[in-house]
Amino acid sequence: MSRRRDRVAPPPRPGGWDIRFEDNASAKGWEHLCRESPSSVRAAWEALTAEPRRRSGRQHRLKGGHRVYPVNGVEMEQWQYEVTGSGRIWYCIDDRKKTVWLTRVSPGHPKATD
Repeated sequence: MSRRRDRVAPPPRPGGWDIRFEDNASAKGWEHLCRESPSSVRAAWEALTAEPRRRSGRQHRLKGGHRVYPVNGVEMEQWQYEVTGSGRIWYCIDDRKKTVWLTRVSPGHPKATD
């Protein structure tokens, strides 16, 4: 639930992808990353709203047990964007709604992939 003074992300560009938080922890992680590395987070936002399935040195699909994740009761493919040396954004792609769901946002490398 949004509260007063919460930041509202820009709307998607025409033909672009919307980005939404899957949970409160992702929203808090996003705020933390924005304070630490604003230009890197902006670059991540640009990449995810333009082409969430682009493969690059920073952006790739997760493997193994993290390959899919349920969002709103629907299993979706899960990807990762490396924002900084250790900061990560995990996200799922909802083609039907053209929405990228942020499932985990952390300024540190997620222990789940260690």
